Amino acid sequence: MTHTVDRGEARGETRGETRGLARTRMSPDQRREAIVSAALVVAIRKGLASTTVRDVAAEMGTSSGLIHHYFDSMDDVLAAAFELVARQDLENSARLMAAAAADPGADPVAALRAFFRSYTPADQDWAFQLWLDAWAEAARRPALQRTSRALNLEWQALLERTIRDGVGAGVFRCSHPAGAAWRILSLLDGLALQVVAHGTTISREDVVAWATGAAEGELGLEPGSLGRG
Repeated sequence: MTHTVDRGEARGETRGETRGLARTRMSPDQRREAIVSAALVVAIRKGLASTTVRDVAAEMGTSSGLIHHYFDSMDDVLAAAFELVARQDLENSARLMAAAAADPGADPVAALRAFFRSYTPADQDWAFQLWLDAWAEAARRPALQRTSRALNLEWQALLERTIRDGVGAGVFRCSHPAGAAWRILSLLDGLALQVVAHGTTISREDVVAWATGAAEGELGLEPGSLGRG
């Protein structure tokens, strides 16, 4: 499913338009996308765990029966809403990393810098809040768990490929790129949780500094290398 999520749209600032979609003639795929978009608006406002079929139907100005007609369960709706945002973030990071690596004279360090710039959340980042909700709900919602796991594996693979490229180019020193990628991601996710869930505990600048410092140690880079440029 391809869809560009506008920040205002996702927060429900165009809720009237979302409700209007319930009365518009659509193909089945378009109807499913409209349901997922409405679910995303509600999930950002209430959280994934509190989002119900009735909430989504009310957001669209329709009945719960329409939701059940297009999706087997609410778990499937929430998984699709989460993937809509999470995959867009993944593809954006991959695009920025590829662009950085393609610059004349660039090396894998440039791609890694782009990764950190795109991955770390801003304060009150609603997209990362959705990730936290998905992790919390994954144990109880099989479809959400499958989606979260698959996306997490893709993030790890993206970072691992960059590390392998750096090792191959003689820029990084790392005997186990897969493990290094998991450790870097896990540190980033834990620190980002502090930023998003607790606000003032640590700053985004702390997250970047500590995570890049750990990555420099993992990859045999000179301290400060990932903070330049």
